[in-house]
Amino acid sequence: MLQLRGVNKFFADRRIFDAIDWHVRPTDRIGLCGENGAGKSTLLKLLAGRVDADGGQVQSAKGTTFGYLPQDGLEYRGRTLFAEVHSALEELLAIQAELSSLETVLAGSHESADLDRYAELQTLFEDRGGYSMEAEVGKVLGGLGFAVSDFERPCEQFSGGWQMRIALAKLLLQRPNLLLLDEPTNHLDLPARDWLEDYLCNYPYAVVLVSHDRFFLDQVVGRIVEIWHGKLTEYPGNYSKYLTTRDERVKALRAAKSQQDDEIAKTEAFISRFRYQANKAALVQSRIKQLDKVERISLPPERKKIAFSFPAPPKGGRIALELKQAGQAYGELKVLEAVDLIVEQGERIALVGPNGAGKSTLMRLLAGVEDPASGERIGGHNLAQAYFAQNQAEELNPTRDVLAELSADSPYDMVPKLRNILGSFLFSGDEVEKLVRVLSGGERNRLALAKLLLRPANLLLLDEPTNHLDLQSKQVLLDALKGYKGTIVFVSHDRYFVDQLASRVLEVGGGQVESYFGNYADFLRAKQKVGDLSHSSQRVELLVSESSAEVPQSKDDRRQTHADRKQQQRQQQKREKDLAKFESDIEKLEFELVGVELQMADPQLYQDQEQWRLVSKSHQQIKERLEENYARWEKLQESG
Repeated sequence: MLQLRGVNKFFADRRIFDAIDWHVRPTDRIGLCGENGAGKSTLLKLLAGRVDADGGQVQSAKGTTFGYLPQDGLEYRGRTLFAEVHSALEELLAIQAELSSLETVLAGSHESADLDRYAELQTLFEDRGGYSMEAEVGKVLGGLGFAVSDFERPCEQFSGGWQMRIALAKLLLQRPNLLLLDEPTNHLDLPARDWLEDYLCNYPYAVVLVSHDRFFLDQVVGRIVEIWHGKLTEYPGNYSKYLTTRDERVKALRAAKSQQDDEIAKTEAFISRFRYQANKAALVQSRIKQLDKVERISLPPERKKIAFSFPAPPKGGRIALELKQAGQAYGELKVLEAVDLIVEQGERIALVGPNGAGKSTLMRLLAGVEDPASGERIGGHNLAQAYFAQNQAEELNPTRDVLAELSADSPYDMVPKLRNILGSFLFSGDEVEKLVRVLSGGERNRLALAKLLLRPANLLLLDEPTNHLDLQSKQVLLDALKGYKGTIVFVSHDRYFVDQLASRVLEVGGGQVESYFGNYADFLRAKQKVGDLSHSSQRVELLVSESSAEVPQSKDDRRQTHADRKQQQRQQQKREKDLAKFESDIEKLEFELVGVELQMADPQLYQDQEQWRLVSKSHQQIKERLEENYARWEKLQESG
C-alpha cells in the first residue's frame, strides 16, 4: 500500500536516510526502533507526507488514507470534548446532514430522485456505523481514560497530556488505513495503555509506530524495523524477538567481518610483497581488482548504556514505613481517606490506578513531603529514604551545568566520584559542562536519577522514573533496581517495568488503597476473579486466558500464589541459563565449522587423500553436533 524507493533525507549536512527501499503492506503492525536521533520520527513524517524526501520516491496506493499522531504540540480549543472528537467523523456527519436536509424536502414532495438518494444515503450511513457513532465516540473516550463528566468540558481546560489523548481519540475514530503513531503511550496510564493495546491488536489496517514501552511493542507489533546509519533493517516478530535476533545478527556480522578482515589483510600483504616484481604484476593487479570489488562489512556501533548500581542500603527495621488512617484533601476534594498501609523491608511495591486517582498524592505522603490531613505517617527504625518526584527533572537548577548541579547536593566524601557517576549516566567529557536548561527530557531525567546515588538509602520512593527514558535506559534502570537490596515503592506506566519489578501492587482509587500480592499480571487476574473489569474487560480476559486456575482471595492463598510465581521465575531463570549455554556452544561450533570449510575450500587439500578424509570427517561431526544443539535449543525455546 506504500513504498519507498531510493529515498534520501538530509538535515543540514547530515544524512538521515541513505537511498532506502522499504514497503508497508495493508495489515502490517510495524515498530520502529533505533538510537535517539536515528530518524524514527522523521520516517513517520515522511510516510505521512509532513516532510519531503530529498531524493527518491514515496509512493502510496490509490485510496490510502493517513492518520498521524506526533509526540506533542497539538492543542484543541473552542469546542467541548465530545463535540471535538465527534467532529473527526466528518464524512458520516456530512451524510447525516444531507439525510436531514432530504427529510425536510421529502416532507413537501415525493420526487423519485429524492427518494432514491435518501435510500442510498441511509444504507451508506448504516453500513458505516452512523447510527452508533455517538456510542463509538463514548467508547473510545472512555477507553482513553476520560470520564463521562468530561464530555461537556471545553477542550482548552485539558492539559497537554490530555490534549494528546484527544488527538489520539480522533485518529482512532477516523480509522485511516495507515495509522502512524509517534510515542502514543507517552501520556497514557496503565489502564489506558491496556485498552489501546487491545484496540490496535484488533485494528483492521496497517499501523506503524514508535514507542519506548517494551510490553506495548511486544503485544502490538509483528515486525520491527531498525534504523541505523541511514539504513533500515527488518526483523520479523515483536520487540523481544528482535533483541534476540539482532544480537545473533551482530555476532554473525562480527565473525564475518573478522574473517573478511583476515582475507583483506592477506591480500594486501601479497600486494605489498610482490608489487614491484614484474613476473607477479598480473597477479598483483588481479588481487587489487578483487579488493576493489569487496563490499566491506560495517558493524553497528556498541550501544551506549547507563551502567550503575545503587549504593548498599543502611540496615533498617522490619517495617520501613507505615500509614495509619491517613487521609488527604485539597479543599473540597478528598483524594485519600483512612488509608492503612504497612511497607515492609525488601518489598517492591507498585502503585497503580488511572491518572488523577491519587498515586502521586500517596507517594508524597509516604515521602513526608506533605503531612496527611488526618491520621499519621510513621517512619521505621533507621529509615533513610530517597524520593524521586514525578516532576523531579523540573527541580534541577537550569542555570548550572551538569557537574555543578550534581555537586550542589553531594556529600563531601562523594565529590571524587561525581564524574564517574555522571559517566555511568552517559555524561562524559565536555557533556558535564552542558547547562541544565539545554538538556533534553531524557537527559534531565538521567541527571535527576544520578542524584539518587549520592546518599545511601534503604527506601526508594520513585514516581514515574521511566519518563523520557529510551528502551535501553529503562532496561538498565530496571536491572539496577532488581539488584538493589532495600525497599522500593514506585509508580510507572510502563507495563513491562511493573511486571518485572513489583512483588506487590497497590491499587489507588476512590480514596482507598487495596493490596494485591504479585506483579501487574497477577493483579489483573485477581481483578478478573472478582469481576472488576472497569478499565478494559476485553484486555483483562486476554491476559488471563492463559490460565484457568482459580485465583484465591485469602491472605494465605495469595502468599502461596506468590510463592508459586517465584518458583516459576526460578525455573524460567534456569531455562534462560541453559538457553545461553546452548547459544554459546552453537556459536563456538559455527565458528569451528567456518574454519573447517575454509580448509575444504583450499584446492591443495584434495591432493592429500588422508588429510581430506580427516577434514571431511571433522566437518560431518561438527554439523551433527550443531544439529543436536539446535534441536535441544529449539526444544527449550518451545518449552517457554
